[in-house]
Amino acid sequence: MQNIDRKVSTLDEFTIQQLRNFPTATGELSGLLRDIGLAAKRVNVEVNKAGLVDILGDAGSTNVQGEDVKKLDVFANNQFMGALRHGISCAGIASEELDEYIAFNDEVSKNSKYVCLFDPLDGSGNIDVNVSIGTIFGVYRRATPKGEIASAPDFLQQGKKQVAAGYIVYGSSTMLVYATRRGVNGFTLDPSIGEFCLSHPNIKCPEFGKIYSVNHGNFFRYSEGVRNYIDACQKKDKGNGGPYTQRYIGSMVSDVHRNLIKGGIFMYPGTTDKPGGKLRLLYECNPFAFILEVAGGKATDGKQRILDIQPETLHQRSPLFIGSKGMMEELESYL
Repeated sequence: MQNIDRKVSTLDEFTIQQLRNFPTATGELSGLLRDIGLAAKRVNVEVNKAGLVDILGDAGSTNVQGEDVKKLDVFANNQFMGALRHGISCAGIASEELDEYIAFNDEVSKNSKYVCLFDPLDGSGNIDVNVSIGTIFGVYRRATPKGEIASAPDFLQQGKKQVAAGYIVYGSSTMLVYATRRGVNGFTLDPSIGEFCLSHPNIKCPEFGKIYSVNHGNFFRYSEGVRNYIDACQKKDKGNGGPYTQRYIGSMVSDVHRNLIKGGIFMYPGTTDKPGGKLRLLYECNPFAFILEVAGGKATDGKQRILDIQPETLHQRSPLFIGSKGMMEELESYL
């Protein structure tokens, strides 16, 4: 029997290998990514058995955005917060589920280089109907001096100052995708060994795709430019066999993940009743904008680059247009 050498890197092996390329690196970012991977595995176990235990449904409270908090949201938030608190690489966290940021006050954390902002369970409204959901995170080098306790300026940084960003999608397989300025790589969880294994190296977003993702139910609440672009998507034939295909899961992680891999555009515009948009700049827009730009795509709020926006509050919202570079440039001609 022929012995086939099929060497597949785990997340830990990959991050350690990356470290070897930078002799001066401290390994803190690698450690932080491993902490996130550990929390993701714990959340994945609960997501997979959620229908069998009393973890579905509402927790009986609302988050700072006024949305009902799902029990699994609370569990996921606690797992990511716990993993980062007990690691050695994170000075503090901010979460979509928490009113304020949390600065870790022990000596190791105060001397850590990074802070992490995350949406612990995006798309949680879909939990009860078994639709893919996910976690989104962004990592920043702290703005305050090491040795001090982290404070507001660490968490209110422009998205372009992220050193890494990523997401986990809990779907038919569980996948962790993360980006640094050196590239975007995807890891699929192998349940037989309990490790994330490199499955999608050096992801590049195609310049064009055939998919546009938008909530058509709000069509008449969108601006004229957005409506005109959607009309064009339904009519155009660029030699690809007809008009673009509309795909909208309603779980942002799943929609943007698909478009990153296959090419496409995801739109969450402001509406007449919510002109400032609904998605959170720090927990959803910035991480995905960073990932897509590293992969060759674009992300704007319809007027400016997402990563250039200076956040003013932790839970600031923004419109979002994100996807393949060619499709984004098409959209901008309508806006």
